[in-house]
Amino acid sequence: MKHHSKKLKTDGKAEPTVPLPAGRKWLFRFFAAVVLPLLLLGGLELGLRVAGYGYDTGFFKKVQVGGKEYYINNNDFSLRFFPAPLARWPDPFIFPVVKPPDTIRIFVFGESAAMGDPQPAYAASRYMEVLLRERYPGKKFEVINLGITAIDSHVILPIARDCERAGGDYWIVYMGNNEMVGPYGAVTVFGAQAVPRAAVKFNLAIQKTRLGQLLVAGLRKLGGKSKNTSWAGMEMFLGNIIAPDDPRKDTACRNFTANLRDIVGAGIDSGAKVILNTVSVNLKDCPPFASLANSNLPAADRQQFDRLFAGGKELQDHGNDAGAAGIFEQAIKLDPQYAGAHFRLGQCELALTNAAAREQFQLACDTDALPFRTDTRLNAAIRQVAKEQAGEGLVFCDAEQVLAQSCAAGIAGDEILFEHVHFNFDGNFRLGRLWADQIGQMLAAGNVPAAGNWMTQEACDRALGLSIWNRQFVLQSVMRRMGTPPLSTQFNNEARLAKVQADELKLRELEAEPGSVERVRKEYAAALKSAPEDANLYEGLANFLEAIHDPQGAIAAYRRLWELIPEDFYACLQLGRVLGEQGRPEEGQVFLEEAARLRPFMPDAWFELGNVLAAQKKYAQALESMGRASRFYPHEPSYVCYAAQMLGKLNRHDEAIKQYRKAIQMSPDFWQAHLGLAGELVAVNEPEEAMREYSEVFKINPRHVASRLNLGVLLVRQNRLDEAIQQFEQALGLDPTNAAARDYLRQTSAYRNQRQQRDSQK
Repeated sequence: MKHHSKKLKTDGKAEPTVPLPAGRKWLFRFFAAVVLPLLLLGGLELGLRVAGYGYDTGFFKKVQVGGKEYYINNNDFSLRFFPAPLARWPDPFIFPVVKPPDTIRIFVFGESAAMGDPQPAYAASRYMEVLLRERYPGKKFEVINLGITAIDSHVILPIARDCERAGGDYWIVYMGNNEMVGPYGAVTVFGAQAVPRAAVKFNLAIQKTRLGQLLVAGLRKLGGKSKNTSWAGMEMFLGNIIAPDDPRKDTACRNFTANLRDIVGAGIDSGAKVILNTVSVNLKDCPPFASLANSNLPAADRQQFDRLFAGGKELQDHGNDAGAAGIFEQAIKLDPQYAGAHFRLGQCELALTNAAAREQFQLACDTDALPFRTDTRLNAAIRQVAKEQAGEGLVFCDAEQVLAQSCAAGIAGDEILFEHVHFNFDGNFRLGRLWADQIGQMLAAGNVPAAGNWMTQEACDRALGLSIWNRQFVLQSVMRRMGTPPLSTQFNNEARLAKVQADELKLRELEAEPGSVERVRKEYAAALKSAPEDANLYEGLANFLEAIHDPQGAIAAYRRLWELIPEDFYACLQLGRVLGEQGRPEEGQVFLEEAARLRPFMPDAWFELGNVLAAQKKYAQALESMGRASRFYPHEPSYVCYAAQMLGKLNRHDEAIKQYRKAIQMSPDFWQAHLGLAGELVAVNEPEEAMREYSEVFKINPRHVASRLNLGVLLVRQNRLDEAIQQFEQALGLDPTNAAARDYLRQTSAYRNQRQQRDSQK
């Protein structure tokens, strides 16, 4: 039946309107208010997907290798939690979608400590893997480490959800260090702080849609988060201090507890055995990163506290621990939440062999105003969840207590940790052995036969390819980290850094011993014979071969790494770089373009791509790549210099000069910038300024021969022959075999003598 609002009669009068039934009115309203917007949103979502906007939010990505389906890590997973330039990733992995027979699959969940930072190849999970593999030869062990730097429980929970269907037999959960500083934490730098859990879940849910991703990207841009152009580690958080009793910490702790319950529940529901760990942190040797004074303390009490704290430090520095302890106790009574006072009192108590030392060290951790470590409340939450969900599916592992007992005075310190939370080689072995023990007990209960005793740590080191050289690489990384804030600002940093430097020096001495290279080659060969598809071994081998100047061997090892793990950013990056360095830039370009595609916000890929493009004289393309590297890491002067170098190659000298001056402004002691600037000043015929820049080079780097030669040449052009000869003589003194220096000196001396003879004849 048709309805019309009006219908004219033949007599010209309108018929009365026929009303719509009430049900149809509501249907029309529902359609207008709900269905039409949903259709519109659905159309927009479809349009964004067709246009290729957005990213897959799943943790795993499926690939085909040799006709079989495998899981690898999705490089885009963390974009829901971090602005794109700050995205984080696990160590690359690959494992079959369908678990093979007689295979035990183990997932490890956590942050950087679980990941094995600074080198995941020697993580606790890796020690556990070789321990289990050796003792249970009848089984194949797949250990997939899912740890990622800077994440927290809000990130780990969706990882766990994706693992429910991935066939894990054991889940190892070791997490808590980033709960205050990770995404949605109490003092995060990545977005909103201490967000209620319901709001976090809603935010993450809408980002599963492309529309949600577009919305969040816009909000981040409006909020200024897009300005975070590069990862800067712990230094990023220096301005984010927090009081121990700040309500934001309560919110973060509640979120952690709820997320942990769900993670453990997901593991149990999947049919896996869950090993839930407390977390060990450096209490004994890691001072608090920041101490926050009580702002409500009366002025007189604050002055008294300051006097007491300064007096206690002076006594402690002079070895009077008993006297210092008494003064620190008085100071703590005035300001119980000042972390530094607790730590120093703990040191004094430890020196006096007092049992109260551990309590004070723990209080120093709990009151740290830069909370990078799992504290008492978070470990208590882990114990609470373990108690709540106790049963056949859950095994509680008190790693905090067990690892502390393995250290001097029963307090975790530098014996097992490099700095605040990251384990050294001994610490990773001890934690890996603890996990292997837990799994071994469950295997024994299932009548899985064991062969012999556990491997020694030395045998594990060899199986992991932990050579003299590879140890050095790790220690060098630790030294760089300890040289930057906030680690570099800790009052005992100099002494702790000196210990790491001494260990690295000992390794250099061992490296020089006869036969060391061949011994390591044989150890790698044996390790690869036992584990021929171990990607971490090939990575370590490649690093070692580069260190001993075997680039062809390194290329082969990097290539094998790339073959084993499709879409491995690191393999593409290193393979492309080494190929370029070996005069094969065209081949290197292919891999570096792939690296840039995989992680487009990583400056390293663009920088190395720029190098191989420059080697092919593709200067305009190289400039674009170098420019991207500089934009993504604007604090790196070398990237600015390389961009300036490309500008010079393109005869854009004025722009090159500006870029070199920018690099010098960023880092006045960066001698390479002065050297490049001098060359550009020569190109635009500014010899006086160029000579000043060459002089700056060898003020900073006195042994730089080329700058002295270049300065000498400019002095010759200015007829300042005596000064030029002086520069050539100094260059020859630095490098007696330098033929150019010898020729310049000979020619300039002869020319000066000829001129002196002509002058004397006039």
